[in-house]
Amino acid sequence: MHMPVTIIGAGLGGLTLARVLHVHGITATVYEAESSPTERTQGGLLDIHDHNGQLALEEAGLMDEFHAIVLEGRQAMRVLDQDGTVLLDQPDDGTGGRPEVHRGALRRILLDSLPAGTVRWGHKVAGTRTVGPGRHEVTFADGGTVVTGLLVGADGAWSRVRPLLSTATPEYAGTSFVETYLFHADSRHPAAAKAVGGGMLIAPAPGREIFAHREGGDTLHAYIALSRPLDWFAAIDFTDATTATARIAAEFDGWAPELTALITDGDTAPVLRPHYALPTGHRWDRVPGVTLLGDAAHLQLPNGEGANLAMYDGSELGKALAAHPDDVEAALTEYETAMFPRSAEPVTFEGGEVPGIDSERNTAQGLIDMMAEKDRR
Repeated sequence: MHMPVTIIGAGLGGLTLARVLHVHGITATVYEAESSPTERTQGGLLDIHDHNGQLALEEAGLMDEFHAIVLEGRQAMRVLDQDGTVLLDQPDDGTGGRPEVHRGALRRILLDSLPAGTVRWGHKVAGTRTVGPGRHEVTFADGGTVVTGLLVGADGAWSRVRPLLSTATPEYAGTSFVETYLFHADSRHPAAAKAVGGGMLIAPAPGREIFAHREGGDTLHAYIALSRPLDWFAAIDFTDATTATARIAAEFDGWAPELTALITDGDTAPVLRPHYALPTGHRWDRVPGVTLLGDAAHLQLPNGEGANLAMYDGSELGKALAAHPDDVEAALTEYETAMFPRSAEPVTFEGGEVPGIDSERNTAQGLIDMMAEKDRR
């Protein structure tokens, strides 16, 4: 392939694409809005699945580096009832196929695997437009431009590349996370630490759930899930941490204190994370010289698959371009033909489909459904 590939977005999907292209001797340039790789923290833990995310890392030649950053024991999972009763306690026996890593560490091994200068930091995209058959211009916030014959939007939910292909925009999906951290949990928050255990905790109920993960050391990272309209959250002043915490905790009145401590005892101010999604089955007609991957293509409710799918998209697109070095359109058609149905597949548990908030919720939801059925009998 003679033309360089222009990738917008240095997230996991865009970096995986750049790395796979590099492995195949294809030049790529990644433009990223952030000023440096350390401009912001990269979020919590990711479970990297053996059927997609790990396959992408294998194609990228980075499995040794991946194994080096895996947090042992974090595949353990506990499901607790609202009163703290343990409903499920599943240890990490090393066979789960979804080892946990810090997102930031995973991004770092991808960045370190690329030639110097591949990522152009501080390039926020202001807009894109078609300038000829198969050619597109990217305009940056500083007024600079680049014209490319192969443009890939890996720029997430609010992609500036997507309008070249689709009029779809993300819409609020009806649920939000409120994010908290508890530091030095074993000594400062022992009841919550015991409840979470060594891996992940899920405490589910209709319209509200508590998720927590034990990250590196004894840090607990909690996601408080609520199914509420945006207006409900807008009425809460999240700049006032005390008031916001009290309002969110009130939704869990009567729950076990070791669970509500994940809300009330947070060592950081609560952060609202609304969930947006593109229409189910989002797709577009083939437009020469441009495509999308990851959330830019198929933004969904958090279900444990987003990062994995983005990386797999990047890997599969890279493989397709390497397989068709003289026919970009054949490569893009091959990639999109497989990507559309793959990204529309629901996450399931034994017995049915779950539009879950995390992949581990599948097991929890199955257990809850069985309990509810038992109660009905």
